[in-house]
Amino acid sequence: MTVDFWGLGLQAVNVLILVWLLSRVFWRPVAAAIAKRQETAQEVIKAAKATQAKADTALTAVTKARAGIAEERAAMRDATRAEAESAAKSTLAEARAEAGAIVATAKDTISHDRVAAAKANDAQASELSLKIAARLLERLNGPAVQSAFLSQLVDAIADMPAADRKVLARDPKGVEIVSATDTGAEQAKIEKEILTALGGTTQIRFTIDPTLIAGLELRSPHFTLHNSWAADLTQVRKAVKDAA
Repeated sequence: MTVDFWGLGLQAVNVLILVWLLSRVFWRPVAAAIAKRQETAQEVIKAAKATQAKADTALTAVTKARAGIAEERAAMRDATRAEAESAAKSTLAEARAEAGAIVATAKDTISHDRVAAAKANDAQASELSLKIAARLLERLNGPAVQSAFLSQLVDAIADMPAADRKVLARDPKGVEIVSATDTGAEQAKIEKEILTALGGTTQIRFTIDPTLIAGLELRSPHFTLHNSWAADLTQVRKAVKDAA
């Protein structure tokens, strides 16, 4: 098998350019999104602090009430004294419990918002990166890239089980070769190499699908051999989602 150094070189350049673009272009919108999420988190923290202040005021009032009860208890009978103390303790416990619940709820809300914001930022960053990569790769599509994809498709056909190749080679409906752009004068060469790889004389139809970005895919009614940048980006998107 002949190694297409031009194709490999172009793919390496593609990766370097993509990394450069991501490092230069991607960070600003992501940083803005993170800053916005941080502002939201700070607002929640301020609200929680305001609630804590109200709770502290309530505790102060209860403490003052207890002090007043303590000053008067000498003049009260034992039963009245015990009842007043019990009421004060109960009020204080309720106030503390309420304040603790408010603070705990606020902390949980802040933590949940931070996690949700981080996940949303990661998803937005990944999708933006893939869109940038798709646009960049679309501009790099050319004869050399198409030739590299043809070599990859021929190799993929050769790696198929012999029984599968035989089925495709004898399919009465033929097979379809799909490209992102018009293959033009290259159709005869592509058809010859595909038929040679299949080892048959099946009919070959050429169609165009711009969503491939660049590449050559072999399709039949029950089989598709993916071989395009769009398919590669789909795999990248799936890997990013699985890793999240």
